[in-house]
Amino acid sequence: MPSLRKPWHSMAKALILGCLLTGFLLLFYAYLAPLQVNMADPQDETSCSSPPTLPVNTTEGSCQPKMDIVFMKTHKTASSTLLNILFRFGQKHHLKFAFPSGYNDFNYPTFFRRSLVHNYQPGDCFNIICNHMRFFYSEVHSLVTPNATFITVLRDPAHLFESSFHYFGMVVPFTWKLTGHNKLAKFLQNPTQYYNPQGYNAQFLHNLLFFDLGYNNELDPRSPQVEEHILEVEQRFHLVMLQEYFDESLVLLKDLMCWELEDILYFKLNARRASAVPQLTGELYQRATEWNQLDALLYRHFNASFWRKVEAFGRERMAREVANLRRENERMRSICIDGGQAVDAEAIQESSMQPWQPLGTKTILGYNLKKRINQRHKQLCRKMLTPEIQYLIDLGVNLWVIRIFKYIREFLRW
Repeated sequence: MPSLRKPWHSMAKALILGCLLTGFLLLFYAYLAPLQVNMADPQDETSCSSPPTLPVNTTEGSCQPKMDIVFMKTHKTASSTLLNILFRFGQKHHLKFAFPSGYNDFNYPTFFRRSLVHNYQPGDCFNIICNHMRFFYSEVHSLVTPNATFITVLRDPAHLFESSFHYFGMVVPFTWKLTGHNKLAKFLQNPTQYYNPQGYNAQFLHNLLFFDLGYNNELDPRSPQVEEHILEVEQRFHLVMLQEYFDESLVLLKDLMCWELEDILYFKLNARRASAVPQLTGELYQRATEWNQLDALLYRHFNASFWRKVEAFGRERMAREVANLRRENERMRSICIDGGQAVDAEAIQESSMQPWQPLGTKTILGYNLKKRINQRHKQLCRKMLTPEIQYLIDLGVNLWVIRIFKYIREFLRW
C-alpha cells in the first residue's frame, strides 16, 4: 500500500493544480478582456500638460538633471538592471512613477493604454514610465511632459533569441513538441515547422524587439515599412542603448540626462547562470540572425548610430568615463556583496533578494547582502541588490497577480 501513495499523491496534486489554473485563467481573462481595445480608436482623454519637473538646489547656468523619462523596457536586454537605476533615481528625487496594477507590466503583450496605469485619472502627468509594455507612442507620450526623454535598449538579435528561447520556452506551447537535448538547435533547423505566429506567446521567439516597440514582427524584411519603422524609432527615442556596450550606454545616458555617477551605478540583475544552456555556435548564430531579420535590421541601424554618438562624445572621454564607472561599481561590490559575486538561487539567504525565476527552472542568479555595511552605504547597497518584483512592492505596487503565481509555485513544491 505505501507504494501507491506517491502516484495517488501526484494525481491529486495534478487535479487540484488543474482546477486552480483553470479558475485562475478564467478570472484573469475576465479581468483583462475589457482592456482589449481597438488601437484605431484613440481615447478622448486630456493629455499631460504639466511643466517639466525641475531639480532643486541647482546653480544658475549649471547642468540641471532631467527628471522626466520614458524607458521602453525591452525583454532580455539587461533592462532589469536599468530598471533598478530608474527606481533608485525616482526615489532619490521623489518622482512620480506610472505603475501598472496587479502585475509588473502593462498588460503585455497587448498595446499600452494610459488606462492601464494604476489609479489613472484624465490629465495625470508622470515623471517616469519604465515597466514592460508593448509600446504605443501616442498613449505613452500623453502621460509625460513634451520634453520628456525617451530611451530604450537593444541586443544582438541572435543572442536575444537564444536567451528568450530558454527563458520563455516553457510558456510558448508550440515549442513543447520539440524533442532532444538541444531544442533550440532543432527549432532553428526549420523554424517554420514549429513556429505558429498566432500561437500563445509566439512573439517571444520571432523579432521580439520589433514586437516590443509596437510593430508587426511578421513583416516581410523587404517591405518598405521596415525602414519606415526604424526611422520612426530614431525620431522618437533620444537614446537607443546597446546591451553589449552597457557601460558606454550608461555614460551616454548620464551625459544626456545630466545625472551624477552615483545615479548610474549598478549590479547586474536577472542574470542567467552561464552553464544553464549551450552557447550559440557560428552556424546557429547565423540561423538565429536570419530568423530574426527584422530585429537584425533594427540592431544594425542603431549599432551604427550608437557609435556615432560615442564619436561625438569623444573616444578618450568615453574611455575615462567607463573606467570611472567600472571602478566605482567594483568599490560598491566590495562594500555590498557577500562573497563579491552573484550566486545560485538556492544560496540566497534573504527571500527579499530572491529574483523571479522562469517557470520550471532556477537559472537566474542573485546576491547576498553583506551583514555589516557602514551606515553611509547600507541603504544604497540594499536598493542596488533588490530584484524587480521586490522593488516594485517596496514602491507600493500591488502585485496581486504575481502573488497568485507565487502561491501556485509553492503548491507545485508541495
